[in-house]
Amino acid sequence: MSPPRGPLAQLRRGHEQLVLGLLRKHGPLSRGELGKRCGLSRTTLYDILASLVASGTVVAAGQQDAPRGRGRPAETLTLNPDAGQAIGIDFARRGLHVAAVNVAHEVVGAVSEPHDADLPWEQRVELAERLVGSLTGTGSGALRLGALDAIGVGVVGPVTGPDASEAGDDAPAADGPAPHPVQLLLRERFGVPVLLDNNTRLAALGEAIWGAAAGEQDVLYLRLSHGVGGGLVIGGSLHRGTQGLSGEFGHITVEPGGARCECGGTGCLETVASIRAVLDAYRAAGGRAGGVPQLAEAARAGDASALTLLEDVGTRIGAVLAAVCNTIGPGVIVIGGELTETGDALMRPIERALHEHVMPVSRHLLSLRRARLGEVAGALGGIALVLHESPLLSRYPAGPDLAKDPTMTPSRHP
Repeated sequence: MSPPRGPLAQLRRGHEQLVLGLLRKHGPLSRGELGKRCGLSRTTLYDILASLVASGTVVAAGQQDAPRGRGRPAETLTLNPDAGQAIGIDFARRGLHVAAVNVAHEVVGAVSEPHDADLPWEQRVELAERLVGSLTGTGSGALRLGALDAIGVGVVGPVTGPDASEAGDDAPAADGPAPHPVQLLLRERFGVPVLLDNNTRLAALGEAIWGAAAGEQDVLYLRLSHGVGGGLVIGGSLHRGTQGLSGEFGHITVEPGGARCECGGTGCLETVASIRAVLDAYRAAGGRAGGVPQLAEAARAGDASALTLLEDVGTRIGAVLAAVCNTIGPGVIVIGGELTETGDALMRPIERALHEHVMPVSRHLLSLRRARLGEVAGALGGIALVLHESPLLSRYPAGPDLAKDPTMTPSRHP
């Protein structure tokens, strides 16, 4: 049976999130302190707290000493870290990243492991299960699978299909997009809802909540990795676009008639600014590098071929960013991905080209920043997708809930 979705139910849910948000921000509070901070009536607040305590989401933390002569000490309430958990998993091209948080939004742990690009989905999910298992334990902050609420997953490439918010409760399953194989595999193992989105867009969400763009309303995020893509935060909300196709900056043409791209086009930014494209170009120029760390070291050592190549790549990236900025008008640009390890050799030409091509009136309004969250950004974005509490997701579909699929026969993970 679906939970009630009427105006009163939504209002109550909003009141619950207000109280939970105050406990996350301030820690243990008495009922009186919560009343002063939340602005709800005493009756409403006590009703909400009674429900949260009954569900185990909120527990008593102890008693505060009352002023002398003022009666019994006041009981304080706090979030129960064991009441619910969320996992985010980023299935990147050549690696897997897992992060977990509890109901207090405390990061329980994060772990990553590389793998071959052609590793089958079954083996990727087995690896994910092992990494999730590595976060379990007996400590007070350990992940407890019995309290798992949902899993947010990022995958490479466009995630298409009708927005979840557009499908009615009675719509037949055939009207919606077919589940991704990883959704079904994870659902079988963990027995909880699995929400799916593009992993780079989830990285943008992670950086906009916890990382370099935290608190910003208009953000352009670009990731330079084995693929090139990004995400947009517009007016304080993550932008998904029609059929989930927002943020495909890597497929903007920068070299007409250039190399063929995986998308079917030619001369896309990804054909010159992805890790493979950059390393291939460096080797063709006589350089020797087994990966990005070696290229970065060559640039720091003043290798002319490396510096010339990164200057050219950075210039092309900056021009694309300027074109998007002239259209969208963000205040912050965040650049992440392994290629940023090359440092100023890449970032300076990006900044120069950006300032050269962006409208003069916008130059002093733009802030160019390096990403802060590293390779777990997408996994953290997956967690945000599960929690769905950030204002960034206020107009974003919550995604398909496979737990409601009657054809599934999940076996709860021990």
